[in-house]
Amino acid sequence: MQLKRKNKLGLWGWLGGGRYGAERYAYALHRLSGLGILAYFIMHIFVTGTRMGGPQRWQSTMAFFGAPSFKLGELLVFLAFVYHGVNGIRLVLAELGYTIGRPGRPVYPYVYSTMRQRPLFIALMIIAAVLMIIGSADFYLIAK
Repeated sequence: MQLKRKNKLGLWGWLGGGRYGAERYAYALHRLSGLGILAYFIMHIFVTGTRMGGPQRWQSTMAFFGAPSFKLGELLVFLAFVYHGVNGIRLVLAELGYTIGRPGRPVYPYVYSTMRQRPLFIALMIIAAVLMIIGSADFYLIAK
């Protein structure tokens, strides 16, 4: 006999994953941004390869990618690069053990690695947000 459990979280339980913290979402976004950067890299290689077709083929390809919708795509690639790079720095620091701290006795209130990593996570995400705002301004306000 199977026990039936009620889904108390509803749709958010499926979308949000329940008790995931900010670090879990950062992990998922890091993977998605990495896949986006990989897709851009592959597309970039094919587009650059059109130079072998001669100057007219290159100019027609660049005219196609000069559309305003591709400007938004370039911005998304830039945002993915910034996030992936800054979050990568955080992950390297965590892997090297700089954000874990020294081992100690388990005395209440317990301090675990997430509590030690969270301030670095917040600081680096603020830096990423500032870089994204500056880059977005350069894309749309400064560069024409």
